[in-house]
Amino acid sequence: MRFSSREIKDLIIAGIFISLAFAILLSGGTRILTAFDSKMLIVFLIAFFTAGIGFLFHELMHKYVAQNYRLNAEFKAYYPGLWLTFVLSFFGFIIAAPGAVHISGFITREKNGKISLAGPMTNILLAILFLIPALFINKGLLGVFFSYGFSINSLLALFNMIPAMPFDGYKVLTWNKTVYGITIAVSATLFILSFLI
Repeated sequence: MRFSSREIKDLIIAGIFISLAFAILLSGGTRILTAFDSKMLIVFLIAFFTAGIGFLFHELMHKYVAQNYRLNAEFKAYYPGLWLTFVLSFFGFIIAAPGAVHISGFITREKNGKISLAGPMTNILLAILFLIPALFINKGLLGVFFSYGFSINSLLALFNMIPAMPFDGYKVLTWNKTVYGITIAVSATLFILSFLI
C-alpha cells in the first residue's frame, strides 16, 4: 500500500485518540479525573490493542481494497470528530468519528460497496479472533483483554453498518441488499453475544 506522510500522521493521531477515548470509557469516564493511576497505562494498552487496532485495520482494509481497484485512497483524520469522541468518552459513551478513507477515480456502485464492506468485515473477523480465546480464558487480565477485543470490534462492525450516509452500511446496502442483510445480521449477533461472554 502507498501512504503519504500526512496520511501516516493522521492514522497515528486518530489511532491514539480512539485508544484514549476507549481507555477513558473503560476506566469509568469522569472517574478517571479523580482516580488516575498506573492502571491507566494498562487500560490504554488494552484499548490500543483492541479498539485502536480495530480502527486502524478497518481503515487500512478500505484503502487496500480501493488501491487494488487502482483507485486513489488516502485516510484523512477528522479532527473535530476526534475531539468529540475524546470528550464524550468522559461521559460514558462514544460516537466514533475519527475520519475516513477518501477515494478518487472511476468507481462503480459495486466497487464502492465492496470497498465499504471491507471495513466492517475486518472488525467481524477481529471480533471472532478475540471471541475464540475469550471462550476459554475468562479471568484475569487476559480474560479482560479478549472480552474487550470481542465487544469493541463487534460494536465497530455493527456501528459502521448503519444504513445512512456517511456510514459503510449505506454504500453496502446501495450495492447489494442481500450482502448488507447478512453482514448486519452477523454483526448484530456478535454484538448481542458480547453481553453474554
